[in-house]
Amino acid sequence: MAEKGSPEGGVRASISLLRRNRDFRRAYLSSLISLGGDWFLLVALCGLVFDITDSAIAVAFLLAAQDLTYFVVSPVMGMLADRLDRKHVMVTADIGRAVLCVGFLFTQTENTWWIVYPLLAAMACFSAAFEPASAAALPNLVDSDDLATANALGGSLWGTMLTVGAALGGVVTAILGRDAAIAIDAASFVGSALLIVRIGRSFQEARLQETPTGLREAATQTVQYARRDHRVLALLAVKFGWGMAGGVLVLVPLLAEGKFHAGEMGIGLLLAARGVGALIGPFVGRAALGVKDRRLFLTIGIALGVFGTGYVLLGLVPGLLLALPAVMLAHTGGGAQWMLSSYGLQKIVPDHIRGRIFAFDGMLVTLTFGASSLVTGWLAEAFDAQVTAVIMGGVAVVWAAVWMWLTTDVRRATLIDGCGGPPLDAYEVAGSPALAD
Repeated sequence: MAEKGSPEGGVRASISLLRRNRDFRRAYLSSLISLGGDWFLLVALCGLVFDITDSAIAVAFLLAAQDLTYFVVSPVMGMLADRLDRKHVMVTADIGRAVLCVGFLFTQTENTWWIVYPLLAAMACFSAAFEPASAAALPNLVDSDDLATANALGGSLWGTMLTVGAALGGVVTAILGRDAAIAIDAASFVGSALLIVRIGRSFQEARLQETPTGLREAATQTVQYARRDHRVLALLAVKFGWGMAGGVLVLVPLLAEGKFHAGEMGIGLLLAARGVGALIGPFVGRAALGVKDRRLFLTIGIALGVFGTGYVLLGLVPGLLLALPAVMLAHTGGGAQWMLSSYGLQKIVPDHIRGRIFAFDGMLVTLTFGASSLVTGWLAEAFDAQVTAVIMGGVAVVWAAVWMWLTTDVRRATLIDGCGGPPLDAYEVAGSPALAD
């Protein structure tokens, strides 16, 4: 029997939410088709760049082009997510990405392959607008009692479509060619936009004060709010640490095509194993929350350690068959950590500043992830892909231990009192015009 006050069972609660809430169902389906298309594109581009260049650094720059651009534009896009209608922001971002995606059809020769980098950077600008708006809007699309379930569904959706999209992406790319995979991704953005347009609920609360128009003022409010509430600092810091090790994704095509000799099918299978873990992880994390989310911070720290352990094991296994469960274990931990840290921010941070907080969160993780991708590519060139997996997995394990130590007071307080909403003084400071003085 479930403990009173604890989150209810995963599958039953998830099905109930999807059945009851038509607007959330549309948002969920929007993400489903868009994420599936994204993995088709990633498999195709990884194979393209590696085939033409035979370079780990060139593959690493695929991720860096997106992530470093995301980092640069996130502050502006987060401000837009709080100032403009979030629904309009998301639809515009989807249409923009659909148009840009068509451009990849013209990048598949030795003379034009380099165009993938500016195209990915341009798409990242739209993603930097879409993602904080989507995360900030979620608490407005579901009832408060359904928020944990909605986050678990969203996190598992990422894993589900990675599993399906990556596996099918490998098959489609191998059989039908890269043009088909690219066209599917472009169509997925159009489908996503059509579903979002049909959502009836408001994507934000009524504004009680003007959102800052200046980037400096908006950044000041964001940083001061985070400093005011140490729970927010802890939740931002854990994804920062995850990003430092997150560049291990660069190793997937290198191990699949080099060490395991499995080609694009191997890339798809390893990404699919990553997706299975990411599918399971959010539900495992949700089940561990406890009464009043008391175990939120404890579970996050453990989950990050599991993420690192999985990649250490990946560096030690001899072949693809054992690599698959190692990757799945890593992303069970990664999926739980990601979902729980996002849920914590949605629960703690008030609506009028939530878009900027999520943009700041995305900015930190993409900065570290982009830098980690470059470091991982360099280590793989200088040493070996499996040795690099052990090193980067060890980084995550060490950060998990350091984070647990640094957040001792927050974890203890949450274990006693639970994880509630924003403290009144933090809310007042974040919303006060005096903050900009």
